[in-house]
Amino acid sequence: MGCLSKADFGDRLKTLPDGLDTPLYKELDKNGVEVSGGEAQKIDIAGDKTAVYISHRLSSCKFCDDIAVFDHGAIVQYGTHDQLVADENGKYYDLWQAQAQYYAKE
Repeated sequence: MGCLSKADFGDRLKTLPDGLDTPLYKELDKNGVEVSGGEAQKIDIAGDKTAVYISHRLSSCKFCDDIAVFDHGAIVQYGTHDQLVADENGKYYDLWQAQAQYYAKE
């Protein structure tokens, strides 16, 4: 429960009918509780598991340990942000440069 509180899910957890044993999502359990996308992210952050973060906004990918770059359904690059942005022939570099104007400080 401490991890969920640190991830700012503690107050919501107190409202769940069965606490940590409350099933999530009605698609998985008829008694499941629906959580918002943000709440699901908080649960993921608090877990001791790998989280998959999908984004077209590359500035928000910088915090990821590893990045897989997909193109037409296939992984074309894999590495850290620094590794990928250093590869001037790579897809990630091209995408980064296309969006760089939004990241630059004036």
